[in-house]
Amino acid sequence: MARAALFDVDGTLVDTNYLHVISWWEAFRQAGHTVAMTAVHRAIGLGSADLVEHLLGPGRDREQDERISAVHSALYATYFERLPPLEGAADLLRALSARGWTVVLATSASGGELKAMRRALDADDAIADTASADDVDEGKPDPEPIRHAMELAGARSDETVYVGDSVWDMKAATRASVAAVGLLSGGVPRVELEDAGAVEIYRNPADLLSRLESSVIARIGAAG
Repeated sequence: MARAALFDVDGTLVDTNYLHVISWWEAFRQAGHTVAMTAVHRAIGLGSADLVEHLLGPGRDREQDERISAVHSALYATYFERLPPLEGAADLLRALSARGWTVVLATSASGGELKAMRRALDADDAIADTASADDVDEGKPDPEPIRHAMELAGARSDETVYVGDSVWDMKAATRASVAAVGLLSGGVPRVELEDAGAVEIYRNPADLLSRLESSVIARIGAAG
């Protein structure tokens, strides 16, 4: 049985969501837009193009999109050398790998941003592959990133679990018929994750690791 444990990264394994909020807020401000930080926070987890579309709407000046994304990327890059991994993140990945799970990162990040997070996480020995924004045409909440990650792992939907922290993560996994596990480490309320399809919710990676044997992950593993 091929068992795949797919993971979002921002807010799930590395504590970056609020750094993104500040960087996006400033990028919008420099472009002349006032966007509430709470709105930005709710949009974290979407790819850059989708995030701008979600927050500014279809009637915006689209010629600003590339510049806004570039400013966000430049601002966020100033944090690359000090990105903090979430408690228990690397240990969780290693525990799953040791139990025979194929660990794949399925993230909206790419390029230098993804490299910086993997460096901060320091668990490459447990990560089999990565499905990034560069590998798909549609980002979360579309199921394409989850399906691509499953293909990389060689697993079916009933052999797969996806762990994320955003509404977009839960929706994407649910649409791919994959068990969605939510973490509160990204700052999204429990009820919103549940409404988006989370089958279980934990505080952070350390909490999931401490209860791994009673989780949906253990049940999927036992089914094999």
